[in-house]
Amino acid sequence: MNYRQITSGERYMLAALRKQGSSAAAIARQLGRHPSTIAREIRRNQCNDGAYRPSKADRRTRGRRSRSRRNRRFRPEDFRLVESLLPHLWSPEQIAGHLKRRRLLSISHETIYQHIWRDKARGGWLHAYLRCATKRRRKRYGHYDSRGRLAGKRNIGERPAVINDRSEVGHWEIDTVMGTGSKDCIVTLVERRTGYTLIGKLPDRTMESVTTRASWLIGKHAGRVQTITADNGTEFHDYRSIEQQTGVCFYFANPHHSWERGTNENTNGLIRQYLPKGSSMHGITQLDCSLIAEALNARPRKRLNYRTPQECFDES
Repeated sequence: MNYRQITSGERYMLAALRKQGSSAAAIARQLGRHPSTIAREIRRNQCNDGAYRPSKADRRTRGRRSRSRRNRRFRPEDFRLVESLLPHLWSPEQIAGHLKRRRLLSISHETIYQHIWRDKARGGWLHAYLRCATKRRRKRYGHYDSRGRLAGKRNIGERPAVINDRSEVGHWEIDTVMGTGSKDCIVTLVERRTGYTLIGKLPDRTMESVTTRASWLIGKHAGRVQTITADNGTEFHDYRSIEQQTGVCFYFANPHHSWERGTNENTNGLIRQYLPKGSSMHGITQLDCSLIAEALNARPRKRLNYRTPQECFDES
């Protein structure tokens, strides 16, 4: 049965029955309503002294209705402002949070999504800016997995609490992202607290290439990188060389526990908006990687109260 709001007549009956000492359950039976409906009506509309006055309850209800979202109509220029931010590959939630923080427009991400789907139904192209990728997973039944079998590595369980609770800047996660059609790929470094991202181009996913490029990226931010958490890929097996060259301390997540490096995994998903799965990275240069990182670092994040990683990293 569809829900319908309490009428003015029911409010007067509710007030009369309440004066007689009837409970919310008894009033609900008299009015043919659910007890929670009556309890909610009393809770929302009773006066400060605890009394329930039907005339005042009516006024409060009309006031809430006049202020509700359904009475807000967004103008075409409001949606043009939203559309101007979609080419930056920001999500509707990031756009809504950014506009609200800048006091430019108060709009929910759901309203933005509805606008995008209406545009798509009309043959528009706004939906092409949304991040949507289907993951293909492969099963490894009976497959020997050598990952994580590097002797002497520090397990993620040994990390100090200050790293786990993200209370200070300087603790990073590292990973590689592959293309297709060639050995070319990229290495990504993401700071855990701010989400600040560094991207390096690799000619291949070997220990030598990763060590050289990662050391170069860390060197550009000397003093801002204290620890790095990696997965168990063999490309990180020369981590001791990076430690010796840069002074950072490496930790390794447990095999098949990608959520232990959630910041990096999420960032790699954002990078796929610029370097889609199935595309080759052969023509990608270090300049391209730096520009992608710059775009990501200028993207407002919900967990940063819609500030950007660049802002938070610079302030730290």
